[in-house]
Amino acid sequence: MATDRFTDQMQAYGRWRSDITEAIQKYQKWLDGNNMSSAEVEIRIFELIETLKSDHLTIAFVAEFARGKTELINAIFFSEYDRRLLPSEAGRTTMCPTELFFDSEANQSYIRLLPIETRLDDTSIQEHKHNPINWTSIDLDTSSSEKMAEAFREVVKTKRVPLPVAEKLGLSDYRNDESENMVDIPMWRHALISFPHPLLKEGLTILDTPGLNALGNEPELTINMLPNAQAVVFVLAADTGVTKSDLDMWHQNVQPLGGDAKHGRIIVLNKVDTLWDDLKSTDAINSSVTTQCNSAAKMLGVGIENVFPVSAQKGLLAKIRHDTDLLAKSNILSLESILAQDILPQKQQIVRNSIVAEIGGMAEESRNLISSRLNDTNKQLKELAGLSGKNEDVIGHLMKKTREEQTVYHKSVESFQTNKKSFTEQHQHLMQTLSLTELDALMAKTRKDMTGTWTTKGLKGGMEDFFKIISTSITSASQQADKVNMLLQTIYRTFNQEHGLTDVKPKLFSMGKYRRDLERLSNEAEAYRSSAKMAATEQAFVVKKFFISMVSHARNTFFQAHQEVEAWGKAGMAPLVARIKEHRNQMEKRLESLRKINESRDTLQTRITELETAAEALNIQLADLNMLSDTLNRPLDDFITNGNNAQVA
Repeated sequence: MATDRFTDQMQAYGRWRSDITEAIQKYQKWLDGNNMSSAEVEIRIFELIETLKSDHLTIAFVAEFARGKTELINAIFFSEYDRRLLPSEAGRTTMCPTELFFDSEANQSYIRLLPIETRLDDTSIQEHKHNPINWTSIDLDTSSSEKMAEAFREVVKTKRVPLPVAEKLGLSDYRNDESENMVDIPMWRHALISFPHPLLKEGLTILDTPGLNALGNEPELTINMLPNAQAVVFVLAADTGVTKSDLDMWHQNVQPLGGDAKHGRIIVLNKVDTLWDDLKSTDAINSSVTTQCNSAAKMLGVGIENVFPVSAQKGLLAKIRHDTDLLAKSNILSLESILAQDILPQKQQIVRNSIVAEIGGMAEESRNLISSRLNDTNKQLKELAGLSGKNEDVIGHLMKKTREEQTVYHKSVESFQTNKKSFTEQHQHLMQTLSLTELDALMAKTRKDMTGTWTTKGLKGGMEDFFKIISTSITSASQQADKVNMLLQTIYRTFNQEHGLTDVKPKLFSMGKYRRDLERLSNEAEAYRSSAKMAATEQAFVVKKFFISMVSHARNTFFQAHQEVEAWGKAGMAPLVARIKEHRNQMEKRLESLRKINESRDTLQTRITELETAAEALNIQLADLNMLSDTLNRPLDDFITNGNNAQVA
């Protein structure tokens, strides 16, 4: 039975991922050992293994300030340090988005802090991550939890700047008093924290976000980071109920993510200990908690079963003191159970489906090729067994028949080459539709037009025109992809019918996920265009924000689509090309065998023995491949419960 504790389940997920990686590596050795590998296949396998190694489960925590969000992170993940590891106290604490993870390539633990002044340049946070020189780096001493906690306090630091400076940075929202000319703003724009915590080493990434102001001021959070998280934990507070800013955050940033298989949403009603009253009965307290949960669920438009009442502070205290009664009362374990039993299995299924689609397809191609060899071998065995005692005329007739088959086959290959050329041309047309050169030219024109306009209407028009053009491009690319898919299916179907290769199927391509990504991005842009805040923001900052967040993300979507289309084009015809090569080799071997037998009858038994040995080896290879498929398709619970290692001979 799978455990409800997130810690145990996360470690099991790490073991599962290691087992799958080992199975893929053994498959790669199998390909090498059977002379079935190629440079293209090796690259595909290498990229898949690297993707598995760098795979992360990202859980994002979203809340207005003073909701106890950071305390919740401490209680769920870091209670073994017997103290508050991340700074958490009354009022606003988290001042900048913070990512906690384990950097396996670094030689030491660290905190990297991106200065708030980088908001003035045109570089996104993602781009900054590739250039450590732009960050302030602090070595993290993990030998002492006290030293770690002290180092983490750097993340919450602020500094006081004149109002014009805050406005230039787009942070005037942080002003508490309209008459105040000085503003306390975050010192840092973004924080990266890496240390070898067991859960982080298994691939967990925690994203701690500030309140609504920060989400609005740093659009990369809502456009890129939150949508890429496997789970978003939305934290409310029982002592405040659902406030207007909570609702704004829910409608603008959390609800649009959806509750599909790729994005889990968890609503936590924290600080229920504020409802614990020693003068009330347990039933009365539970009734108060239920009332607050019902109210929150109604205001957010969700079922009450989706709201989890907890006390992060009491849960952390209970874990530190090993107080089982207080731990149960805090209800923190029910939240861990949801993460363990819902979010992690969803993540596992997504990764597993991706692996089976890639390696499973390659293994199926290998199995089909081996089956084809085995069929040809058995056909030759049957043919040669019937030649015993036959005269030269019979053997000559077989040779003539084989040559005729070879001629017909060569003609069909010529037709295949013509179709392959058509596929290449159509594929190149699809690549051109996703041209980054044309997109870069459009970006440059849009920036020039927006910078040169004097009106808010001009700014909005530039944004609208940009997304209209790229939406048209992605729609055209989708239509072209459908045409290429139809052509590919026709080529495969024709070749399969002519040669009886019903088990060879093409890998089709879909632009669906890229269309959805751009549609979501377009909706974000529309919301930004329509907001009152944009009209009140300095023009240069509007242009900067639009390009750093939305335009750069659109370009990244085009880049990923272009890369995937290019890889698909190389792999699209590969199974048929391999079959053609294999069939040609088998026909040549068959002719050579008949020629030798015709010259010397002593060769007949020798050749039969060779074919029997080859058939035996091919059967073993099929068994190896079937074992690989069993490993890839084994239910996840087998890996989680038993921790079995994948076995591929």
